[in-house]
Amino acid sequence: MEITSALVKELRERTAAGMMDCKKALIECNGDMEKAIDFLREKGLAAAAKKAGRIAAEGIVDSYIHMGGRIGVLLEVNCETDFVAKTDNFKALVHDIAMHIAAANPLFLEREEVPTDALEKEKEVLRVQALNEGKPEKIVDKMVEGRIEKYYKEVCLLEQPFVKDQDKSINGLIGEATASIGEKISIRRFTRYERGEGLEKRKDNFVEEVMAQGGQA
Repeated sequence: MEITSALVKELRERTAAGMMDCKKALIECNGDMEKAIDFLREKGLAAAAKKAGRIAAEGIVDSYIHMGGRIGVLLEVNCETDFVAKTDNFKALVHDIAMHIAAANPLFLEREEVPTDALEKEKEVLRVQALNEGKPEKIVDKMVEGRIEKYYKEVCLLEQPFVKDQDKSINGLIGEATASIGEKISIRRFTRYERGEGLEKRKDNFVEEVMAQGGQA
């Protein structure tokens, strides 16, 4: 598998390991990102990954309101100590993520949260799309696999490109912050509200409304 600069950059964001160490890990693991992370952890080179086993029970709940109250977000991000939770850097990080959620509208935190039935339905839609495009049957499954990866990046918060820097994912942003701050940081949960979402819009007849107010209906 070709080890691209994008793969190396993603691994570096997720582990805070050196560029050359990331490239070597990917070569050793044939481009498998998760195995490369484990490889770096085993070598003691993954600064962020080494903190993965720690308990992050402190943190803050932040809110973000956008477009005059049309969109609202509640977000909980955890860290290890109350001291870090009170720092401006941590608060800014949480607020940036809340703003991202308002803009990008993720449906899930991570890919493991995507329901099996929703995933299977998406795969079937993508398969039909590929066949309708005239793609050969023998490569359709491979295409669907690639498009599912793109689907994860669209609906899972941790895999979405950060709205303020499209070159890094939210997971990468967390990895950088973990390495910089020196504590494990994790997003626990979020809720995004959009005014009127799920409600059927009322469609009144304007003429009838005016006549009714004038007592003529």
